[in-house]
Amino acid sequence: MDARLNYFTSPMAGTALKHFMSVGKVLKESSLPAVTQELVALRVSQINGCAACLDMHTKEAAAAGESQVRLNLVGAWREATVFTEAERVALELAEQGTRVADAADGVSDEVWARAGRHYDEEQLTALVILVSFMNTANRLNIIARQPAGDYKVGQFH
Repeated sequence: MDARLNYFTSPMAGTALKHFMSVGKVLKESSLPAVTQELVALRVSQINGCAACLDMHTKEAAAAGESQVRLNLVGAWREATVFTEAERVALELAEQGTRVADAADGVSDEVWARAGRHYDEEQLTALVILVSFMNTANRLNIIARQPAGDYKVGQFH
């Protein structure tokens, strides 16, 4: 399958994506745990059906030492016993923040309060920006039908 757009050859896309990807760099440097970031990126991408992002984030998480069992269970995190309470609430916040059309109120006060017990304000800010960032990245890839499977760890760093 060929992509509809080549973001790497478009001058306009190159300029816009340079700025967009700088948000990703800021997130990577935040105090939100890297493993939490990868789990959230995977869950948002699963919900949205973004194959390119799933390819990237499963490979990046595995390279960072994440276990295959946990990667396999992200989509069923509610029933899985392998995630911490902090990771579970981050995944729930990510789901509610992604499924805004399904849950008109977005992230519930109850989920927000639980997240606040595990993450400080900077980490909560990073989590909210990450969910938004991943939703945008998913849409960029889905609309342009970016193919998946060829991503190499560190390719965009």
